[in-house]
Amino acid sequence: MEPIYRKEFLVDTIHLDCFGRLKPSVLLYFAQEAAGGHCLQLGTDWDSLQKKHLFWALIRTSVQITRLPGAGETVTVETWPMPTTRTAYPRATVGYDQAGQELFRSVSLWVLMDTHTRAMVLPGRSGVEISGVVRGNELAAPRSLPPQTLSRHDLRTVRFSQLDRNGHMNNTRYMDWVDDLLPAAFHQVHPVRGFTLCYLSEAREDQQIRLDFDLDAQGALVVDAHRENTDVPTGKERVFAARVEF
Repeated sequence: MEPIYRKEFLVDTIHLDCFGRLKPSVLLYFAQEAAGGHCLQLGTDWDSLQKKHLFWALIRTSVQITRLPGAGETVTVETWPMPTTRTAYPRATVGYDQAGQELFRSVSLWVLMDTHTRAMVLPGRSGVEISGVVRGNELAAPRSLPPQTLSRHDLRTVRFSQLDRNGHMNNTRYMDWVDDLLPAAFHQVHPVRGFTLCYLSEAREDQQIRLDFDLDAQGALVVDAHRENTDVPTGKERVFAARVEF
């Protein structure tokens, strides 16, 4: 089986923001769908894993953007698994326009979760083996984003339309929440150049999530999101964190 998988996407108007640029959440959707197509070839797709009581969960992703395409453009996405680590299955992705010019690249870290316990299953115990390759042009693996004290706040609630087949908010939808923290007037003159997302705990239907955020000294948007949880000493549990560069 070829280690590199390619899939084409046509950018439609529904994929764009109000300035005619591809939404970062749709970029994540393209990467997710390409990875899903490759997993189908590899026999590690959603249906196959369900028979083993497993599912894929994304824990971190970093994206570097050269240009966000517009309506009518065709995006060719290449994706390939990198060598499996002790805890995760890294995957690299690159998107190109019709002229072969790079639009974006990313590296994401995926783990396998038990469908019953919702606990992570280490690669050495999962029975899922994937041969990874290194082409030499991959981004560095995304690092964790530590908790921060931030001055601005927003409350969001997880709704039905944001859930995927695993019963939690799909990884692509978090970026919509992050984008909405800043107004259109800011986005008009500050297109996204890259971002890192860390998914720390599942976001389930009807959970209320508090997003703390600020622009840091470098002008990046920093987000730290949590929900109330009386089972932890601090009374709150981190759900995700993000850093977006403009």
